[in-house]
Amino acid sequence: MNIKRVAAIHDLSGVGKCSLTVALPVLCAMGAEVCALPTAVLSTHTGGISGFTYRDLTDDLPRVVRHWASLGLKFDAVYTGFASSAEQLKAMRDALPSLRSTDTLMFIDPVMGDAGKLYKTYTPEMADATRELCAVADVITPNRTEAALLTRTDLTTGVRPEAEIRALCRKLSDLGPRRVALTGVETSGGRVGAAAWDAGTEEFVIHSAPIVEGAWHGTGDLFASVTLGALMLGRALPEAVGIATAFTHGCIARTKLNGTDPRFGVAFECALGELTALAASAKNHSA
Repeated sequence: MNIKRVAAIHDLSGVGKCSLTVALPVLCAMGAEVCALPTAVLSTHTGGISGFTYRDLTDDLPRVVRHWASLGLKFDAVYTGFASSAEQLKAMRDALPSLRSTDTLMFIDPVMGDAGKLYKTYTPEMADATRELCAVADVITPNRTEAALLTRTDLTTGVRPEAEIRALCRKLSDLGPRRVALTGVETSGGRVGAAAWDAGTEEFVIHSAPIVEGAWHGTGDLFASVTLGALMLGRALPEAVGIATAFTHGCIARTKLNGTDPRFGVAFECALGELTALAASAKNHSA
């Protein structure tokens, strides 16, 4: 069995299901080997929680990459997310030649902000550095706020015409990545989801699910991780985005039903079996 190996360059938050604490179990459940490279260590994530501790690990990044290179490690995908600084984003880009080969998928979740605002630890300089990193990506997964920052356009909220969403995806692709998964796309009938765009085929599709009212932290990381996992299983981007949209919605709805504190992330653990079954089905199909 050919197990895909993913280099996951994200922060590690001790409490609050996001970044590495989502990427590791999700991708492993989908049959991938995950090699974690923490960008920072936090006591909790930064969304809706104050007083968190924060240790930047920028200086460790090149040392880890050099050690991995000395071991001759090859990666099927490089998956980047939250970064600590503009310097760290530059270090990520500088590290890519040592992490990727001809067939390595460069998958970037440009984690910068949400609801029209940059996250607490992000700066305009970091947004510029993220844009430069996206230029070398194969796939990016911004939300609507991040898409506006990347394209230097005004954020438009609410239900938007399909042609406008398609044009935004095309503009994001013009930055460098051939494929785009745009999250936070509202559609009529009280639904929200994600759009998938492939510049190579010009295929465009929107997947949506009923809106579950509330603020659901870590769902961008959950969506991106499932999307990457599906791509690693050989699914095309439109199908991968559909799988990730449905899975993320199910986890949000379960969390709402349970009445648990949404600041600490959504209940995805009990649904990991669905992802394992998906991976098993893909293995059986290819056998």
